[in-house]
Amino acid sequence: MQISPHDTTAPSIGFISLGCPKATVDSEVILTRLRAEGYKLVSDYAEADLVIVNTCGFIESAVEESLDAIDEALAENGRVIVTGCLGARAEQVRAACPEVLAVTGPQDLAGVMAAVHAELPAPHDAFSSLVPPQGIRLTPRHYAYLKIAEGCNHDCSFCIIPSLRGPLVSRPMGELLDEAGRLVEAGVRELLVIAQDSSAYGLDLGHRTDIWQARALRSDIATLARELGELPAWVRLHYVYPYPHVDRLIPLMAEGHILPYLDMPLQHGSERVLRAMRRPAASERVLERLARWRADCPDLVMRSTFIVGFPGETEAEFEELLDFLRAARLDRVGCFAYSPVAGAAANALPGALPEEVRQERLERFMAVQAAISREKLAARIGARLIVLVDEVRDDRLLARGPADAPEIDGVVVVPGAWDSEPGDFIEVEVTDATEHDLWARPVEDD
Repeated sequence: MQISPHDTTAPSIGFISLGCPKATVDSEVILTRLRAEGYKLVSDYAEADLVIVNTCGFIESAVEESLDAIDEALAENGRVIVTGCLGARAEQVRAACPEVLAVTGPQDLAGVMAAVHAELPAPHDAFSSLVPPQGIRLTPRHYAYLKIAEGCNHDCSFCIIPSLRGPLVSRPMGELLDEAGRLVEAGVRELLVIAQDSSAYGLDLGHRTDIWQARALRSDIATLARELGELPAWVRLHYVYPYPHVDRLIPLMAEGHILPYLDMPLQHGSERVLRAMRRPAASERVLERLARWRADCPDLVMRSTFIVGFPGETEAEFEELLDFLRAARLDRVGCFAYSPVAGAAANALPGALPEEVRQERLERFMAVQAAISREKLAARIGARLIVLVDEVRDDRLLARGPADAPEIDGVVVVPGAWDSEPGDFIEVEVTDATEHDLWARPVEDD
């Protein structure tokens, strides 16, 4: 990404953003502050006076990717500031990359800016007029992440997010609604609501009542979703844990107020494994609630993520997971072979499985889900749906429907050259399907 200020002599900063959507939002906050202070943002190492790397540190592969990115930035530029989740392990970063200028942890805007100022003082006059009202965004213009809280109060044995990002800290309701309004006014057509645990929103605030535009609003996820649904944009909920109050979201989906899409990390189907993970162990109740939700909202799309090969997972328990998957018939599923995370409690559990066993179970899991996904998508052939155009090519449009979150789910391919732009909503009829994607044609006006 490159944004050229009017003052071409302004100090230049390169930026590398890694990790999850929560980290993407952190990057956007940093970039917005840099831009407001008059720094020029460039996309070439050679043009940068220094480089900031926003890292991920959740699993070993992410740590390796982050260290590789830091090494590359050092080799190509030489002046590097490290921030983000891996920055919470400053000793590890400095041991691997001792030449870095500074290391700060996640959500540490003040620390990052202090490091930048120490190495590259800001221009005397701030270029606040160069920052759009919605801030600097790393996503395309037509969709944006809305991070509603930081941190997490769970103590899942496979996860170290609370130690990296701290406990749950919810943002004020009015602040979120103001930001969402600015985004939509700037052209955003889809708001992707994210947090480490979105359904816990407001818990740390005691679900206090906030006053916004002369109205009293309770700080909870259902109220927030209802208010966001008043905006002329799609609202998609991510990372919604299965608390009882999630039931209040289903009517909002059934009424078309927000997208009928729930991203709910379930992790496993065996109750013993779930207890070892320190996760809610109630697979039967999840299936019962899922059936009730689908009855109340037939268009509901369920997405989830799972872990296979957790320490101590037996073949019988893995088969329990497959049985759960077949019974739940989820629409979109992601799965990971268990990977030890430095500092996670699960590392001390007995029964660590060999890598080949974990990978073999991952392949079997994905084969079962692929068949389910293929059947569910094939059933949509002939249906009409509204899609949001993401990309326009010479011979096709790439779009997404209500069932498709960007970058993690499938797409709707519309062959042909059409007079559309990214951010357009169009109506299509589904003509074909694969195990991940749909093919469609535009519906002609009657």
